[in-house]
Amino acid sequence: MPRETEQFGQSFMDLALEEARLAAARGEVPVGAVLVKNGQILARDGNRTLELNDPTAHAEVQVIRSACKALGSQRLPDCDLYVTLEPCPMCAGAISFARIRRLYYGARDEKGGAVENGTRFFCQPTCHHAPDVYSGFSEQAAGEILKSFFLQRR
Repeated sequence: MPRETEQFGQSFMDLALEEARLAAARGEVPVGAVLVKNGQILARDGNRTLELNDPTAHAEVQVIRSACKALGSQRLPDCDLYVTLEPCPMCAGAISFARIRRLYYGARDEKGGAVENGTRFFCQPTCHHAPDVYSGFSEQAAGEILKSFFLQRR
């Protein structure tokens, strides 16, 4: 497994968890993402669907948009994405079209996920590019943030 998971003693997944907590504080579903190239953070953000009135403003899409803008390219082939929750079909599609090299995610999403669950997007013959996928990073912490958020909503 690649070793580009630390910056200044804090893992990229820890930073994604911070973004998830910030999203929760904004009242958003607490998902955070960090996009990295050669060990350098290009973008980090959390869900902003409510704030922006945009159903596509998932954390993954937010960081992909920011990184593409910063690099002046629609492709991110040497980039790695760290996200706290298994991506949904929309985000899996965006990851594929951006040609992201590696995907690291925390909690599994049995209802809405599209990597190991649901459509298993990257396994479909219509998928143009599948990243290397590593799951279970900070899975317990990511799951707890989500559980706590939804318990407060009920």
